[in-house]
Amino acid sequence: MEIMEGPDIARALPAGAIHQGLALKIEALEPLSIEEIGEGASGVLLMLDQVTDPQNVGAIFRSAAAFGARGVILQDRNSPGLAGALAKAAAGAVDRVPHAVVVNLSRALEQLADMGWRAVGLDGAAQISLEQALDGRPTVLVLGSEGDGLRRLVAEHCDVLAKIPMLGGFESINVSNAAAIALYECARCRPPAHIVTEL
Repeated sequence: MEIMEGPDIARALPAGAIHQGLALKIEALEPLSIEEIGEGASGVLLMLDQVTDPQNVGAIFRSAAAFGARGVILQDRNSPGLAGALAKAAAGAVDRVPHAVVVNLSRALEQLADMGWRAVGLDGAAQISLEQALDGRPTVLVLGSEGDGLRRLVAEHCDVLAKIPMLGGFESINVSNAAAIALYECARCRPPAHIVTEL
């Protein structure tokens, strides 16, 4: 441990980092493989298709922890690192929720399908609601970027596309909010079996 003045700590950290007088350097979190994260298909996984904003990804990890998701699948490119603003927004969830990093999301969906997972892509233009799409089976919720949504090939690898009904006439919401709503809907449909309630 090294005792330093606040300005010295700030200089040792990335620009804009808020340290509140304490900084800790830890080993980078090791991602799981698709086989590991999808083993024993049950519950819910999240897959993020080019969601690049670190605060959104951090908030998604936080919701994943809150609703007992099995894990989060990220791309090796077009994804922020699990540090800095992302880790702060996650409020500790990056240490609690397993993650996998893959090169090709479409291929990962094929692998997960072979393992018993069903992919539900969120798309505001879909014909059915998320509630109608969920059937209690192990589910991969696939979320796209706020600007472009799901890419065509990723959407084609989903078993079904579904929307979150928005009665207020607004056509989209923040991707982290969409993830929280979708996870809640999955929990209503069938709570993940591995949730452990702390005493």
